[in-house]
Amino acid sequence: MIKTITILGGEGKADTAEGVQRIDLNMGDVVSIVGPTGSGKTTLINDIELFADGNTPTKRRILINGERPSDLYRDDPARNPIALITQHTNFLSDLPVRVFLGIHARIRSADNSRADALVAQTLAFANQLTGEPVIPDNRMTELSGGQTRALLIADAAIICNTPIVLLDEVENAGIHRTRALELLRQYRKIFIFVTHDPRIALLSDFRIVMRNGCITQIIHTDAAERQFALTVGCLDDALSRLRDKIRFGKHLEKTDFTELERFTPEREAAFL
Repeated sequence: MIKTITILGGEGKADTAEGVQRIDLNMGDVVSIVGPTGSGKTTLINDIELFADGNTPTKRRILINGERPSDLYRDDPARNPIALITQHTNFLSDLPVRVFLGIHARIRSADNSRADALVAQTLAFANQLTGEPVIPDNRMTELSGGQTRALLIADAAIICNTPIVLLDEVENAGIHRTRALELLRQYRKIFIFVTHDPRIALLSDFRIVMRNGCITQIIHTDAAERQFALTVGCLDDALSRLRDKIRFGKHLEKTDFTELERFTPEREAAFL
């Protein structure tokens, strides 16, 4: 049983030693990786997915339960404890969603009689994350970016049931981010988000800060930041409602901006 992942620091660009040489992640942790574009965020999650052992350009090492990971994790996809959800979601399969998930459920589950239930749970989970429901008879290649990402997150949590889930910039897919975090926290796993989104970062337990290819610091989310996350969430929800009205061809009226007025500099100071 996997209880912890440990990241042992290596080197960044120009062979610079990382400022943080050890990070221990425990089951139930929700972690964000933040930093400017090109700072090495995706490289870090790639190191985790590959179980880096000093054999990648960063020279990082990944430990599972304090030890070098078993070769079975690399050699047998069914035993791999990591699910990676990237920004690239093109499918080679043109199967209907229900069939695709059913095949995956039967491969992953020792009890094939549970396959239909797992598919139903996965679809129910996914449809809480996307404004456009995933129809079971739709083909995988017909799904939008948001639907695809929502389905992959649900699949990782329920069908794959891997203890470690890596998510690369899920905010770009148009899913309901806060709802995703609320649902994911119900599963005792390690979730690692690569993100530019302040809402995801502030709702994480801590964030890993990247710069010039290096892990430079760890920032734990304190009570003040969690309170500020509520303000960020309110603003984000208000903007999302405006986007939805525009997306569905509706005319915006003055009343649609009432919520946003509270976030003018003067009113925001009073609100906080």
